Amino acid sequence: MNKKASLPIGMFDSGVGGLTVLRALRERLPCEDVIYLGDTARLPYGTKSPQTVTRYGVQCGAELVRRDIKLLVVACNTASAVALEALRAAYPDLPVVGVVEPGARAACAATSNNAIAVIATESTIAGGAYQRAIHAIAPRARIAGHPCSLFVALAEEGWIDGAVPEAVASRYLDPVFHPASGTGSPVIPDTLVLGCTHFPLLAPAIRNVVPSSTTIVDSAATTAEAVCRELDRHGLARTDIECGRTRYLTTDDAARFARTGTRFLGTAISDSDVELVDL
Repeated sequence: MNKKASLPIGMFDSGVGGLTVLRALRERLPCEDVIYLGDTARLPYGTKSPQTVTRYGVQCGAELVRRDIKLLVVACNTASAVALEALRAAYPDLPVVGVVEPGARAACAATSNNAIAVIATESTIAGGAYQRAIHAIAPRARIAGHPCSLFVALAEEGWIDGAVPEAVASRYLDPVFHPASGTGSPVIPDTLVLGCTHFPLLAPAIRNVVPSSTTIVDSAATTAEAVCRELDRHGLARTDIECGRTRYLTTDDAARFARTGTRFLGTAISDSDVELVDL
């Protein structure tokens, strides 16, 4: 076994949304140790310039690398879109995995009619990260990008099922999947990418308003699969059967991180589990 295999995986996001990636990773790799950093003092990244997001991303990476990690996961769509190459350049010997490319690959593999819808925050859609990643794999793909910013607030508030989130999901997605008559014969996407780490919490509500035949691609789950492949490729997967431990770092308000993070992770996080750090 590679002597580095016993080291933890490092993961960061601007806040708690990336905990959906951690949740998927925990289901897939329960024996791996993980250090998760939520840069809550500087969220949201989506309203910042690419230069600022890159600087923040490299700083988060540096904090995790300082703690001796074997692989870095950028569990943030905005940082994955603009800071991934800077992180790879800064740490050339460290495998770095983002959330955009795995989701794009899964969408291209899933679609049958070459029509893919992507929902994300306004900044992610405007930046075109998923569109570029999908077209790099499938140049002829027809991509419909739709900002669904209210989903973030619903997830943060815990309104993830019932009439309210379904009504919001219907308002956002009906024009895509149930276009009004008289609009010609548009090609209805057969694949929907959840391009924000908050959105997996709303997957049941989203499922209820899109056609049953639609494949929903969860970028958190696809990122977890990509991490597995990278660990195997570099010989870094743990081979023991001890239960993996998770350490939580945040840059602001550990109590709020624990409270909100519990909802995203699906298991309890106590205040004492969270370390406050200054970047």
